[in-house]
Amino acid sequence: MIEPFSQADLEAYLDEALPPDEMAAVEDALRSDPEFAQKLVAIHGRRDAGIHTLGEIWRRHRLTCPSREQLTRYLDKQIPDDESTYITLHLEEVQCRLCNASFEDINLQRQHVDDQTASRHQRFMDRSSTYLRRQ
Repeated sequence: MIEPFSQADLEAYLDEALPPDEMAAVEDALRSDPEFAQKLVAIHGRRDAGIHTLGEIWRRHRLTCPSREQLTRYLDKQIPDDESTYITLHLEEVQCRLCNASFEDINLQRQHVDDQTASRHQRFMDRSSTYLRRQ
């Protein structure tokens, strides 16, 4: 029988680094195949025991992920082209869930600040126009 998921897939599953459809496929396989579930338990146990490969350490500590500051500069288009290309690849091709969530959060915070600024500007204009009409 051919294994439906590689060791790397299972490591990524444990790190919650697979795309949602692949995460769901692993979970379905875990529910239906006790041997598969035991394989995942063994991988998890090895990781907890401190037996790590360089690749596992690299993935777990997210050494390839851009920082929040880099994502902000990327959004502002204030980074070199090569760094921008890498971040685009990381967000769109690799589809790093953590970085995409952080990127969306930065966008939401920006929208909130923009909404607050527009609201403050509108209140200022409303008060000023009332004051000027009284004059």
